[in-house]
Amino acid sequence: MFVGAEVRLNIGFAVARERLSRLGESGALFDPAADAYGPGLVRVGPGGVSKLVRVQVRELSGTDSSSGLALRWEATGVGGGLFPVLDADLTLADLGDAGTLVKLAGVYRPPFGPLGQALDRGVLHRVAEATIKAFLARVAGELALPYGGAVTSGPVRPLSASQ
Repeated sequence: MFVGAEVRLNIGFAVARERLSRLGESGALFDPAADAYGPGLVRVGPGGVSKLVRVQVRELSGTDSSSGLALRWEATGVGGGLFPVLDADLTLADLGDAGTLVKLAGVYRPPFGPLGQALDRGVLHRVAEATIKAFLARVAGELALPYGGAVTSGPVRPLSASQ
């Protein structure tokens, strides 16, 4: 299943790219979680519902107008196999004077075959979308200001399947 969201930052592309690169290389993108849960681990999920996941990050090739990171997260611990693995790209796009677009787009496969797909269509896809939006809002906060705290132009928007 496809899942994604985007938000526009009121900072230039060069600044956003440098910050994303620094956060990806140092692991600081997940630093608050690293203190509590260990390196490469983060809690994701909407509201009070969350799951500890192991995050793998790899730099994507970039151009003068786009850059990003490839992410994979998978649930850890007991029951980890009950949750889908997410493969996603976190990308930045230069919008010129309008700032920088930050987009997270990925795919996951619900566990349990046809039953999991039916549950996903009914309820779980909304949970996945809320998880992605919450995660992207946290990333935007880290990118927008040198010490976190999002300065964005508008809310995190879900991506439609046509984008």
